[in-house]
Amino acid sequence: MIKRKKQITNRQINNLVKKALKNGFKAKPPKGYKYLEDLKPGSGFETASGTAGILLECEGNAKVIIGKAPSIAPEDRASYLGRKIIAGKTEVKEIK
Repeated sequence: MIKRKKQITNRQINNLVKKALKNGFKAKPPKGYKYLEDLKPGSGFETASGTAGILLECEGNAKVIIGKAPSIAPEDRASYLGRKIIAGKTEVKEIK
């Protein structure tokens, strides 16, 4: 006896898509992390890669000052440090 794999029909796919679009997508940062947009201006932060900086302001995208970037090659570090604009949804740990 040959078992057939259960196939998903187009109707089932359409129902799943409608349900997903109706409920919306809500992402949460991993445990111990916050989104950069949730920090107050002037707060220190560190990313998972070790990049550290200070949040200046956040309106969609965040204006930050990067002070430490250990994962960047030494010859590229000078161009990476300083005032930058990065995504507000960047996952960071707040430094107190």
